[in-house]
Amino acid sequence: MTDAIDLEAVLDEHHGAVVSMMPPDLFDLSDIDVGRARLDGLLAAMPAPEMPDGVTITEAFAPSLDGAPDVRVKVYAPATTAAGAGALLWIHGGGMVLLSADGDDFQCAVRAAAHRCVVVSVDYRLAPETPAPGLVDDCFAALTWLADRADELGVDAAKIVIGGASAGAGLAAGTALRARDAGGPALAAQLLTYPMLDHRNETPSSHAIQDQRVWNRSANLDAWAAYLGGGEPTAYSSPAIAEDLSGLPAAYIDVGTFDMFHDEDVAYATALNRAGVAAELHVYPGAFHASNGFLPEHPTSVRWNAGEEEFLTRHLGS
Repeated sequence: MTDAIDLEAVLDEHHGAVVSMMPPDLFDLSDIDVGRARLDGLLAAMPAPEMPDGVTITEAFAPSLDGAPDVRVKVYAPATTAAGAGALLWIHGGGMVLLSADGDDFQCAVRAAAHRCVVVSVDYRLAPETPAPGLVDDCFAALTWLADRADELGVDAAKIVIGGASAGAGLAAGTALRARDAGGPALAAQLLTYPMLDHRNETPSSHAIQDQRVWNRSANLDAWAAYLGGGEPTAYSSPAIAEDLSGLPAAYIDVGTFDMFHDEDVAYATALNRAGVAAELHVYPGAFHASNGFLPEHPTSVRWNAGEEEFLTRHLGS
């Protein structure tokens, strides 16, 4: 077992300053309702960023699977799309138990404007109220809705990229597996930003991050327990246990060295490549979970974010 890492001792002054300002129990999920209220309150107190011009945000509902509620999606459309552009299906983070699609409005609108493409963000149900496989069901329903309406949305159905951050990236990976097994909808690529992939929590990095100011071991254990609901995990809910990764779309995975998901992300990228899937892996030294969002002007974050946008440009045709 790896000893816990003292983040303030290993982070540079910029990353360390961000962590030092966070509430000491920000990611204490021993009571999920309290944890939700704490995080929502912190986010509500932050200034709202200025949205890009010319992007229209609308809501729709994707028909559900197996009688579940229809899935709310948010559609971000630029004034004009690039000729032959694809679409990005985006899945928000939050450990399967926190947040909503609304929290990613700025990021989705910026990407819609930058790539002149349509972005569809999935407001999937949360655990523990909805355990696995409900969350992947919602994401797959949204993917099917997007593919079926590609012409209506003015996008190329052959250029749909699925992506997400943290838990959203884990759901994106699980949805990509499900789409492969179901024979479609086809995906052009998958953007997996520090994905939450492995329910087992056995890696050294999963033991190393215990600071509750960032996503940490105890939060991860509580989140996985809520998500699985006492049931057995499948490859769709915990992609790290998938026995066959062949036939998946090209992947781009990035993670920081001080992220508890570091080891499982490196392992997943390696497994994808061994299965014949083109998988890029980018590990950023000195970065913690989601630090590229907290410190967008830091040189590490600039490289990180530029790499993701270049990957999207390649696969969206923008």
